[in-house]
Amino acid sequence: MGAYADIYQGWKDNPEQFWMEAAEAIDWVQKPSKAFFPDQDVYGRWFADGTCNTCYNAVDRHVAGGRADQAALIYDSPITGNQRSYTYAEVKQEVEALAAVLVDRGVEKGDRVIIYMPMVPEAAFAMLACARIGAIHSVVFGGFAAAELATRIDDCAAKCVISASCGIEPGRVIAYKPLLDEAIEISANKPESTVILQREQQGCERIDGRDFDYADEVGRHRAAGTEVPCVDLLATDPLYILYTSGTTGQPKGVVRDNGGHMVALQWTMKNIYGVDPGEVFWAASDVGWVVGHSYIVYAPLLAGNTTILFEGKPVGTPDAGTFWRVIADHKVAVLFTAPTAFRAIKKEDPEGALINNYDVSNFRMLYLAGERADPDTIHWAERVLKTPVIDHWWQTETGWTIAGNPVGIQLMEIKYGSPTVAMPGYDIQVLSDEGEELPRGELGNVVVKLPLPPSCFPTLWNAEARMREAYLEEFPGYYKTADAGIMDEDGYLFIMARTDDIINVAGHRLSTGGMEEVIAEHKDVAECAVIGITDPLKGQLPAGFLILNAGVNRPISEIQAEVIKLVREKIGPVAAFKIAVPVARLPKTRSGKILRATMQKVVDGEDFKMPATIDDPAIIDEIKASWDEHTG
Repeated sequence: MGAYADIYQGWKDNPEQFWMEAAEAIDWVQKPSKAFFPDQDVYGRWFADGTCNTCYNAVDRHVAGGRADQAALIYDSPITGNQRSYTYAEVKQEVEALAAVLVDRGVEKGDRVIIYMPMVPEAAFAMLACARIGAIHSVVFGGFAAAELATRIDDCAAKCVISASCGIEPGRVIAYKPLLDEAIEISANKPESTVILQREQQGCERIDGRDFDYADEVGRHRAAGTEVPCVDLLATDPLYILYTSGTTGQPKGVVRDNGGHMVALQWTMKNIYGVDPGEVFWAASDVGWVVGHSYIVYAPLLAGNTTILFEGKPVGTPDAGTFWRVIADHKVAVLFTAPTAFRAIKKEDPEGALINNYDVSNFRMLYLAGERADPDTIHWAERVLKTPVIDHWWQTETGWTIAGNPVGIQLMEIKYGSPTVAMPGYDIQVLSDEGEELPRGELGNVVVKLPLPPSCFPTLWNAEARMREAYLEEFPGYYKTADAGIMDEDGYLFIMARTDDIINVAGHRLSTGGMEEVIAEHKDVAECAVIGITDPLKGQLPAGFLILNAGVNRPISEIQAEVIKLVREKIGPVAAFKIAVPVARLPKTRSGKILRATMQKVVDGEDFKMPATIDDPAIIDEIKASWDEHTG
């Protein structure tokens, strides 16, 4: 493995030296005296006595250091037909003006700010403005259902919400303001104010005294040249909270710190992605995902790259060539997206003919993550792009790559179905359910030996006990990824499945338990189960199985439509919930546990072994018959 093996072993032999050297790439207010502080918090903290500011490192230092006139952020919106490029100097001006607006609203260091925005530049400015003054941002997908938004407002006790009048999808406009108003109405911890970006496609009414106009407020401070200095923060102070699905249906607030986050992300841009300062990097994601946080906003700007913020879809805006057009227009060197995007492009343009309309000669690498990259999609992308296609694996909780192909160090052999090898900082092991290390090639629980490296979450927001229970207690001394996989003789990791009931719909990790809770609210539903079924486009889709109350004699089509609408309202369109199958019984163990994994195999047509603990094997045939009848 050459250079990679040397660097990885160097980290293992002396992690303190490795991370202190990586920290030299960051501008510190007060440099840390050492990298790791093992006695702090749950498993130790990184650079704990250092002080810094993430906004300064992402913006101000580049303005001062010669990149003031370089493009920092390019906004490309095929949905609206708008494009705009912002230099580092212009980003600083926008961020500083918005930071002044937040200060006007009483937002201080440590306060939480919800960002509920579409894919517009102002979303990135909002994140950086919070980072500038030490406020903790929490980005929620624009258009998320009001109940889900309210849960997050309550959990973090947000002082302010930055939002927009609407989001725009192909063929439709989604009004955000009514969702925001409803969320605030039902939340217990009411935000003191909101800042609303009015979009020309659809405006909204503002509530006097609570809602402030983004353009007016920011414009006033921009015109005045209001200066807002970057606040000195401890490396361990929170930068943001990002909510991810929990198995209980209650979202988990993953906390990201300032210092370790910057050190790790800065290191990844050259070493993992192989990009140099000044090059154009595009993460075709959403700011609501961890990918959007790490690789639309923070990492590219920390490294002095130009980042693309894309408001569109891989198909339909206007066609399956839109990715190639963006690459050509902006001379993108590296693209990072989810396999779902390429499945959609492949479905619409199976021969990849549309790429011939564009000059993509500047493009050299595609990275995939967010879900398992199937070999068929990788082969297709390699053929069309004529470049390497790199799968890599990481999680919201880590914020950067656990296993990948470190192109900036060494382009390693690509094994289809594998995200390659462990990155420095991660000692990956595969354990049995009893916690014993398994031989190479055996399927087991993928875990990471503690401590986790910089940028990984130190805790969950106001839920340390839940963090210990969810991630650390089952395998003492290790972080449980909740993924199952194998490691081959060369140290290549293969992620095979989730070990819990989280399903992955087009890169969105969603809890089937949360959907079951919603479906169970329907008056005609006695019991239900939701499983993830294989889908060639989105990776997985949720499928609901419903046992109806006795005496219900309404048309099943009405109930199905109501259940689908209910999930859409409570979870949001992101769930892509469209399948509701009535059944007489659900397969269960004798102790009453629903055998969801067996159901999934039956529906997907996979081989399965009849569980020894099933209470009545005949139920399996009933499930298959109902599925065939109602799904064709």
